[in-house]
Amino acid sequence: MSLTIEEIRSLIADLENSSLREFQVSDGDFNLHLSKNENVAPVSPVAAPAPVAAPPVAAVAEQAATQPVAAPEQAGTKIVAPMVGTVYLQPKPDAPMFKKVGDKVAVGETVAIIEAMKLMTEIHSEVSGTISDILVENEEVVDYNKPLYVVTED
Repeated sequence: MSLTIEEIRSLIADLENSSLREFQVSDGDFNLHLSKNENVAPVSPVAAPAPVAAPPVAAVAEQAATQPVAAPEQAGTKIVAPMVGTVYLQPKPDAPMFKKVGDKVAVGETVAIIEAMKLMTEIHSEVSGTISDILVENEEVVDYNKPLYVVTED
């Protein structure tokens, strides 16, 4: 197994945006260990590909500290995920989305479903207004308090 530098950067970005603290892949003489922990002690002698992966982790962490990766803060009220799980923006796979940009939303209206441990939980709007942005993709895994929608209140 071998990974290109772009695939490794993608793994680093995915790790940064997830709730995981560590990630390790080993296959034959290939070993890749990524960690968000501050004091990481090597578990075993490191193969040649791992040192190549280590500098990008530090570089990405430095870059993230100096340059914010997220988009600028948007005006409006955010509807956030009340739990960790997979978000569904439509009631069924072949049905239209609950809300699109520009749609009106009322207090108590269902805007998404989050699946956690095979349990489906409807997410209701706590504000009324117009959907100005959708911040997640359908079937994306979301963390607690992750913004789903931005609503411009009327």
